This record gives sequence, C-alpha cells and structure tokens, in this order.
Amino acid sequence: MIKLRRSESFKLVGYFTEMLSQHPLPSSCDNNIADIEDIVTDSVSLSEHQRVGYKTHIVPRARKIKSSSIKSHQNGINSHRGVIAKDGSTADHVDGLTQRDSYVPGTQKIYVRTWGCSHNNSDSEYMAGQLAAYGFKITDEKDEADLWLLNSCTVKNPAEDHFKNSIKEARLKGKSLVLAGCVPQGQQKSDYIQGLSVIGVQQIDRVVEVVEETLKGNSVQLFGQKRASGKKSGGADLSLPKIRKNPLIEIIAINTGCLNQCTYCKTKHARGDLGSYPPEDIINRARQSFEEGVVELWLTSEDLGAYGHDIGVTLPQLLWRLVEVIPEGAMMRLGMTNPPYILEHLEEVAKILDHPRVYSFLHVPVQSASDSVLMDMKREYCVADFKHVVDFLREKVPDVNVATDLICGFPTETEEDFEESMELVEQYKFASLFINQFFPRPGTPAFKMQRIPGNEVKERTKAVSKLFQSYHPYTHKLGQIQDVLVTEISHDGQYYVGHNKCYDQVLVPMYENLMGKKVRVEIVETGKHFMKGKPVTDSATESLPVQQPHVPAPLKKGQVSGMARTSANVEQTLRSEGWWYWLGLLPLAVAIGYMILLNLITDDTTLNVLI
Repeated sequence: MIKLRRSESFKLVGYFTEMLSQHPLPSSCDNNIADIEDIVTDSVSLSEHQRVGYKTHIVPRARKIKSSSIKSHQNGINSHRGVIAKDGSTADHVDGLTQRDSYVPGTQKIYVRTWGCSHNNSDSEYMAGQLAAYGFKITDEKDEADLWLLNSCTVKNPAEDHFKNSIKEARLKGKSLVLAGCVPQGQQKSDYIQGLSVIGVQQIDRVVEVVEETLKGNSVQLFGQKRASGKKSGGADLSLPKIRKNPLIEIIAINTGCLNQCTYCKTKHARGDLGSYPPEDIINRARQSFEEGVVELWLTSEDLGAYGHDIGVTLPQLLWRLVEVIPEGAMMRLGMTNPPYILEHLEEVAKILDHPRVYSFLHVPVQSASDSVLMDMKREYCVADFKHVVDFLREKVPDVNVATDLICGFPTETEEDFEESMELVEQYKFASLFINQFFPRPGTPAFKMQRIPGNEVKERTKAVSKLFQSYHPYTHKLGQIQDVLVTEISHDGQYYVGHNKCYDQVLVPMYENLMGKKVRVEIVETGKHFMKGKPVTDSATESLPVQQPHVPAPLKKGQVSGMARTSANVEQTLRSEGWWYWLGLLPLAVAIGYMILLNLITDDTTLNVLI
C-alpha cells in the first residue's frame, strides 16, 4: 500500500479536479459533486491557495427554490435571518424576512468600490482576487452585480459620506452588501452598519466566507486581529491571490497601524497599533510580482518609517534587500513616512532614494509649521525636524521630490500659526502639496475641541491653495532629456502617463509598444502638475530608445495573480515525481466512480463524497 504525504494528497486532489473539468462526465452526472474538499478529512487544514485555487472546478447542484424565496430575491430583499458574530457563531436577528433556500457558490457577480489610500486599494485587490479565484465574477457594472463590496476610508467626513450614500443606493437597488475598510472597523457600533455584513481590515483573507454567507441571507461581522507569536501581525497573508487594478503596478502594504496617537486621526481606531510583515514575506511577494510582469512596486502603510519597530527590523534593512530583487528597468516607490521615524535612518534612506531602481520620491506629512499646533496634534516632532529631513534629502539626493500635507483650521491654530505654514510653503515650494481642511472625526480627542468657524477654515484653505498655485515647480526642466517609465493612460485617454526618476508625472504620446517600458523623452511643455515629453529618436538607428524592463509580459487586465503559477507548479511536480502519483489516483477514481454509479441507480439528486 502506498502512503502519500499530506501535501502530496492536496496536489492529487487538485490535479484530479482539473482533469475532471477538462474531461467532463456525461451530462447526467455533471452536477453531482457537492464539494471536492469533502474528500479531505476534517483534520487537514487547507492553505489559502489550495482552498480557493481548486474551487473554480466545482459545480454544485442547486436545491429547488421556494416560491417565497424567489419573490424575496426578485424584490431585492437582503434578508438577515442569521447574524454571524466575530467568533463565527450565529446570533438571532429576525426581521420578518426569509433566508434564501438556494445558493450556488461562485456564480454571482461582485462589484468592488474603494475609497482612500493605496493600502485600501491593495486590500481591495486582494479581496477581488480571492473572490475571482473562487469563481465569482468581478464586474465594474454595479447595476449588474448581485453583491456590492464597499471598501471605505475614514480620514475625512466627505469620504464617509460617499460611503454612506453608496450603502443607501445599494439598498434601494436591492443589492446584497458587504462593508469593508476603516469606517466600519473604527465605528463598529454605528447605526447604519448594524445588520449588514462587515469584514475587518485584518480579516480580508476571509472575504469569500463573508460573501457566501451574505448571499445566503446571513449577516456576518468579522473584526478580529491577526497575531503571530503573541504579537499583532501585518494582516492577511501577502501571498493571497489578487487582481491588480493596474497589472503593471504591485502595491505591498509592509505594515499596518502606527506608533503615534495623533489627536485628529480616526485611522488609528481602525488600523490600530503597529504590525509589521516579516521581510521574507514582503520580498517573496515582490519577487512573485516581477515574475508576473510588474514593472513598478509601491510600498505602502500608515507609516512606512515605523516599519519593523515591533519585530526588530529596520526599514533600510528591508529596502536594501528589496533593491536586490528589482529587475533592471523596473522601479520601486516608497510611500508615506512621518518625520520622527525617518530621522532615525536619514542617511541610509537618502542612499536608497539615490539608487537607480528607486524613485527619488518621499511623502513626509508636516501637517502644520507651528510647533504649538504640532504639540496639540501630538505629532511628536517640531517643524525644525521636518525642515532637517527636507534639507538633508535635497542636499544628498539630486532633484529629490518631497511631498507633504497641510491641515488648515485645526482647532488650536491661530492666525500666527497659519502664517508659519504659509511661510513654509513659500520657502520650499513643494511640487506635491496635499491641502486638507480640518474635519472633526467622532471619537478623536480633536473632535471635542472648540472649533474655528467654518468660514475661517475655508478662507485659510483658499489662501494656501492660492499660494500653491502661484508657482510652477517644473519650469526649469523644460528642454531636459529624461527617462520615463510608462505605466498608465491619462484620464482623458489622450496620453500615456509615465514618471521620471523623481516621480514627476510626464505625459507621453501614445506611440505603439510604449506601455510598461522606459522611454527617453525631451520635455517640451510644463504645467503646474505635469510635464509633456516628446520621445527622442536615436540618430544612428532612427528608432526610439525604448528599454524593456527585465520582466515577462504582464498579466491581462482582471487576471488573478498567482493562480496560473500555482497550477503550473502542481502539474510540474506531478510529472517530476513519477508513476506512483498516478497509481495513487486509482483508488480515488474507483471510489468516486462507484458513488456516481450508485447515485445514478438510486436517482438521488445530490452526491456527497466523504472519506
């Protein structure tokens, strides 16, 4: 008798399932297998790839739908007969509606909407990838979707208002709803999320379960934190399937949460304290991304500079290891970091930003140029610290681009405080400046502070915006020759969008075969927020000097990351490890064949394969 290792059994089950899908049984048997995972005993725990990767081949038989359920579904009612709590138990929540009696997994369409930062966008990519890998169809047409997955942002009031409006719209249109992101995570008792399914920011690896239960008519709320060795971890596994919004760009959240307690910040309530991913997980994800044709890697988090404080690793240690796996011609972009933590590693960070495969760009929010306001915000630095960061990077990194943020109208900001912020903008003339009105977020200390009159806040916002628009940061670059990595199409569809070494936006004519490549251009026009480049022709060859990054062709739009490689690895392993795999399939095939035959004889409507 041949004994198989557990991992080998998984490979056999997946491969045999794929064989069945490619060579289907006669039509009378097509829909008889309820769930191929029932072959595996309850004591075996499937990995995420195994759990979702093989599900696409399963075609279950639906039960007959009662007429009352049909009527309920046609009327767009999302019933909530069962509410599944954090621990997975079902609580009583009866509102007179009936639960749907039939549900065929993986056949519905899902609409995903995202607000907020690149971390949120990465979460949505992972959730869409898992749903698509399971068999759901991801659609951009919200009216065609059976369920809306809304991933929210809690930084500003307007973003939450848009989120609420989308919930109302979904309900009016009779759509099933799953809420995600920082709003429900940070405001778990809000009236408007009660009775709706919610997936927490660290529970995105369970999105398939939540969506399935919601489509059945249950309400599921999962808010728990991931932990590793007794500490909060970065979150869901970075190796999960994902659908990249842009197949050329990979977003990796290297940590979640932060070490600060800013008095105005609601995101802290949702993302919590710092939780960092191990360097090896991040590097493996980056390596896989480049193997799938990615040419631009974004590192993101609530505070990049705080990375590793909880696991004994520093940000420069991670970055130097990542630089080693970036292929020639590809680029890496660093995300946002607060001044206190970048000060610890300023020398090393400057060297990394000067590396040819790293954009000379860093986002360092100052929020205010008044030390008294910074103290009231609990920002843990003074304006001199911020200036030191900018001055040092501008000295050490040629043409570095430091972006920053300002909050106008914080409750304790006086006219003198605001003038100091104006002077800072005048002095440094930031090419990228994000100007925000203060929004009092419920539950934060600043929410209880006496506010500046709204008209005064608007006047200050207009004043700093006018100052920002008064200078043009790219005029001196007119006529320069620059190498630009092309990754996007402009909103008007008239140009390709690329970025030069310091991550300035450069519009490029839509010549053939430029997407995903580096092209040399001459800057022929500059504006406030962009430059236009004309590709330079090589005088000797009369051709465009285009560099193809050392990566394969990218995945197609909407293709799930990681799934094709997983199937190929299983097939390669089967071929390499010999004949006994096929022999191991024999008793499995006999058992399934016997039960199918038994099912035909008894004319049963459902076949459950159990071992």
